Amino acid sequence: MIPKTDLVIATRNQGKLDEIRKALSDLPWVNHPFKIHSLDEFPEIGEIEEDGKTFEENALKKARTVCQATRFLTLGDDSGLVVPYLNGSPGVFSARYSGPQATASQNNEKLLKELDGVPTEKRIASYVCVMVLVSPTGKEQLAKASCQGVISETPKGSGGFGYDPLFFLPSLKKTMAEIPLELKNRLSHRGKALEEIKKKISYAV
Repeated sequence: MIPKTDLVIATRNQGKLDEIRKALSDLPWVNHPFKIHSLDEFPEIGEIEEDGKTFEENALKKARTVCQATRFLTLGDDSGLVVPYLNGSPGVFSARYSGPQATASQNNEKLLKELDGVPTEKRIASYVCVMVLVSPTGKEQLAKASCQGVISETPKGSGGFGYDPLFFLPSLKKTMAEIPLELKNRLSHRGKALEEIKKKISYAV
């Protein structure tokens, strides 16, 4: 039986899980007795439909649903890519930009097609992440963060996931997929949101 002090991450996305585990690993109580569990460990919880109109709505729905089902401290998040030139798309539809069962490659291909011929100065984009920590006692904490970049014309790098091969960081002259995970967790939208959550998580342990 999972101790009540454990944390369930409300996702089955392995890339996201790896980032969150790494970012939380420096907390002194994470490995014992506190442990991190993925949604895969709770097969009775089906797919949670992300039907919210905002990242906040989706993150809250996921965290509340999983917390209610497991009765454990739960971290839910929703994140995505926002491109002003495309009127904010893909936004909350980032994971399914090219269809309900879309792969990251298909989403990237669609994004490149939508931005075909668009000059660099208009390819500005933001990664946005909202994280919500929900306790079985009903307490909720929210953190929101973003990361600025430019959509490159060709994918580069083999790290990360999602749109990382296209998300170019001008200050580093590399895409998010070309930098080590440790650096990504310091610079990314998810890493920044996690830093805020880490300041709020101890109340529940």
